[in-house]
Amino acid sequence: MPEIAEIICEVGPAYLARHNEHILPSHRRALRDLAACRTEAFGGHLAQCERCGHRHYSYHSCRNRSCPKCHSGDTERWLVKRQAELLPIGYFHVVFTLPEALRGLVSRHQKLLYGVLLKAAAEALRTLTADPRYVGGEVGILSVLHTWGRQLMSHPHVHCLVTGGGLAADGTWRPARKGYLVPVPALSKIFRAKFMAMARRALPEQSFPESIWEKEWVTYCKPARQGSRKVLDYLGRYVHRIAITNRRILAVRGGQVTFEYKDSKDNQWKRRTLAAEEFLRRFLQHVLPKGFHKVRCYGLLSPRHRGRLRQLQLLLSRPQPPPTSEPEPEQDHNESQRLCPQCAIGVMLVITWIPRTVRGPP
Repeated sequence: MPEIAEIICEVGPAYLARHNEHILPSHRRALRDLAACRTEAFGGHLAQCERCGHRHYSYHSCRNRSCPKCHSGDTERWLVKRQAELLPIGYFHVVFTLPEALRGLVSRHQKLLYGVLLKAAAEALRTLTADPRYVGGEVGILSVLHTWGRQLMSHPHVHCLVTGGGLAADGTWRPARKGYLVPVPALSKIFRAKFMAMARRALPEQSFPESIWEKEWVTYCKPARQGSRKVLDYLGRYVHRIAITNRRILAVRGGQVTFEYKDSKDNQWKRRTLAAEEFLRRFLQHVLPKGFHKVRCYGLLSPRHRGRLRQLQLLLSRPQPPPTSEPEPEQDHNESQRLCPQCAIGVMLVITWIPRTVRGPP
């Protein structure tokens, strides 16, 4: 099966040579890590069967958050933690999308403007839900940043899971109206105003296109009718997911990459072929800056309100969940003791460790 690592090995050196001065450190790190993932570069161990003597090499994962071969168990652990924070109420699924006219600018200033996007979306929600005409209290917001479209183009938007009610200043719980949180047109305008104000403060020398004021910004707000857990599952798929998985890459040949995507217009799977360097460029624009947090919590779900959240769970009669034993953290190597794949009787024992040769930034 073709892999992103294969594409990096094939065209990565040429890509680095062509764009050397403009490649971000996070992109360089991703290219290096993904190409070397589960190879001897990251070290590993050699195991031998205690019965038949069969030997097997296992190499470590890179653990880069943009790698399609790592993080298989991280999503479920994340969901277990977030499930424990849910309130026994209805939730809303809200999406904020930046207009196409701003996408190039955002791509050039990712660390600043991705943060602005997340904060502006949360502040717009908190401003409108604080109005007594709608909720009249502090809501909880769980936000996840997505940066890609179906064909790997830049498409920055934020998915939010929002509590269907808020905590009023007098300490009482104010539920949202059934099936209704806030007026979407007003939310869109507040989001636009807050994003632009924050973006101008972050980039005072930057000029912004006037066309962004001519169209309504796309904002979506619907009740999570399938249940908050379903929306959590949806968000969870993107918390540790990258722009494209290896299984969607169909072929790598002749300097071109063919991959599949689902067309949003007719909901059908289709194929797209790109030059390998263009594919790599599109993939790398979704590698987030080092240290950037794509998942953020605001309002009642922010870390400083954890105590208040526990009180609300009791106030709203949320049954205490049974103790959950979290899955063990994923290891970079296989279990040191397992059945031999050769004789299926003996146990594989680690006899030596392989030191890694990749250390620090490239």
